[in-house]
Amino acid sequence: MATILSIATKVPPFPVAQQEAKKFVHQLLVQSNPEMERLLRVFDTGEIQRRYFSAPLPWFAERRTWQEKNDRYVQWAIRLSVEAIEECLTSQRFLQQSIPYGSIDAIFFVSSTGVATPTIDAKIMNQLPFSLHTKRIPLWGLGCAGGASGLARAFEYCQAYPMANVLVVCVELCSLTFQGSDLNKSNVVGTSLFADGVAVALVAGEASPLQKAKMRSYYPAVTATQSVFLRDGEDIMGWRISDNGFHVIFARSIPTLIQQWLPLHLHQFFHYQGLSVEHVDYWIVHPGGRKVLEAYAQAFGVEEASFQIARKILQRFGNMSSATILFVLQETMLQATKPGVGIGLALGPGFSAEFLLLEWTAANTMGFKRIEQRSDLPSTQVVMKG
Repeated sequence: MATILSIATKVPPFPVAQQEAKKFVHQLLVQSNPEMERLLRVFDTGEIQRRYFSAPLPWFAERRTWQEKNDRYVQWAIRLSVEAIEECLTSQRFLQQSIPYGSIDAIFFVSSTGVATPTIDAKIMNQLPFSLHTKRIPLWGLGCAGGASGLARAFEYCQAYPMANVLVVCVELCSLTFQGSDLNKSNVVGTSLFADGVAVALVAGEASPLQKAKMRSYYPAVTATQSVFLRDGEDIMGWRISDNGFHVIFARSIPTLIQQWLPLHLHQFFHYQGLSVEHVDYWIVHPGGRKVLEAYAQAFGVEEASFQIARKILQRFGNMSSATILFVLQETMLQATKPGVGIGLALGPGFSAEFLLLEWTAANTMGFKRIEQRSDLPSTQVVMKG
């Protein structure tokens, strides 16, 4: 297992109220095409109250080249990542003592909203005193599933190297993908949902000396993961790239897929861990939108109150793609007052899902006995059609 010791989150300094964003889109899109008026209802029904962008709203009123957008992505990705990493390693909410940069063995950098070579993690290492031997593992294109995938890959790294300490850095500046002349419905829906945020998680292996740095009573440990892939689902979620940058792809079928496709795989994952939905104390799900949260509740047969923290994050910050689930996990860690089972869940392009089994344990223990341990799972990767 691998313990999540600390999480820090950051947003850029340009807050935008949802009604302000709606008015902006109305002026930009509806005046040129009155038929778009009816689509703006998504700004009212999505329950989002406020989001944070990487530029003041008037910046988006001008037509921007992909280079302009990406240059701003690089600028803010570095700045916010550095701030979040510093806070994660010195957090007085999670750690008894500050963690030296030289203790970090690997950085998993997760993003889907901008590009850079060398990748942003190299630029971060030129600003912070990490060891020159720190391993860099950039993960690009995983979209909303990226935060859960990053934690899963960090867990697997710590399984191979039990003394290792890993940072998962999720950077998503979704506002910079805005297309002011795109009248596609997906663009309007995306504009009503997407926001910018950065989250950093410190993951320590079972034998890491950093296990002694725990300050709170309970911490989550990742004990199992599973990836699920839906064949021929490339058009469900993702980006279409043009000379103007990224254009969002959203299929109307996503809530239906959650209800019809996802439960089988989640129940199978539980089965091989000797658990069931009834044993879940903490739901750490990526809140892709209001309809997504409602679909989770219906699909798994649980009360919508189970996703209260996820809904709160959606309302306060919007959908920050891969970073969002770490915002949810951070809040859950701050509120956790007892041992228990948690499930991390996020969906992403592919179409795909990522599951994490989390066990909240007392800070001075390494886990509790599960109801029944199964060992007949054929693979950590499940690939199925339909």
